[in-house]
Order: sequence, then C-alpha cells, then structure tokens
Amino acid sequence: MQCERLIGLIKSWYGHVQDETMAPARMVMFIEQHAEECDICLADPDLKGEIAKITEMILPESKIPKAVRQAAEQDAAEPEADDEEQSQDGDGEEEEVYEVDDEV
Repeated sequence: MQCERLIGLIKSWYGHVQDETMAPARMVMFIEQHAEECDICLADPDLKGEIAKITEMILPESKIPKAVRQAAEQDAAEPEADDEEQSQDGDGEEEEVYEVDDEV
C-alpha cells in the first residue's frame, strides 16, 4: 500500500470498528471509495489485493458481497485446477484402490 493517507484513514477507521462506532462494511466501503478517487491508489497495482485481504479480516463471511466472494473463490480455485491437470497428466503416481468386502 503506497498511499500514506489511506494507511492513516484505515487505522482511524479500524479504531472506530473496534470501538463499535462504525460498521465493518462501512469501513470497507470508505476504503474502496478512497481508492477509486485517489491518484496514488489508482496507480498502485497491489492495492486491490490488499483491500481484499482487509475485507476478509474485517467482514464476517456472510457480510462479504457475493461478487467479491465469488471472485475470491475463483482465484483460489485456479491453482487447484493446475494441480489437478498435473496429476491427470500421468506424473508417475498411482492411486491406491481399496476394495470393500460387503460380506460379513
């Protein structure tokens, strides 16, 4: 995060969230509004990821907007898809198969 002003605002807003004088969702909204209007924030390529991390820490899962949750789930699923492709390419590992005997 390159914007010193945003860093200071986040610290201030987080204090209000801890004191329960500001809703966590409102804090995230203020962060996003600042990032959309600030020239320094607009030029920061890592800011979206950092805002996503803050959102995860601040908001409970049920309060994170659905679109944000879906985007995060897709980002998390992409590396797993690569792992599955590698295991299907015949990487030399064999799966163990267990037979179940129904007779007792």
